[in-house]
Amino acid sequence: MFGKNPRMNPLESRKQLLLAESELNRAHLMQEWRTMADGVRSLANRAGSIRSIALAAVSLISGLMTLRRTSSAPVGGKRSWWQTLLKGAQLAGWLWSEFSPRPKS
Repeated sequence: MFGKNPRMNPLESRKQLLLAESELNRAHLMQEWRTMADGVRSLANRAGSIRSIALAAVSLISGLMTLRRTSSAPVGGKRSWWQTLLKGAQLAGWLWSEFSPRPKS
């Protein structure tokens, strides 16, 4: 059979073309997957940075609000909307830091 040039029938030819196309599609899909994974990693890194900045800002505002409180405020008095908002932000920051997935090292 080495000296002969056997003819490839149309079905065999079509099969070979489909296999080659499948390999090209597979390689293209893998490249798109890598690009998408890199984008997701980049987004996660940015979200982590934003989270750190937000938690620091909430802590700073909390500290400033603690310093601003006057001792003349009635005990058990109603909080201002700003203090309520701040407490909510502190709680949200604490919950986020407790339940968010830890970065893998």
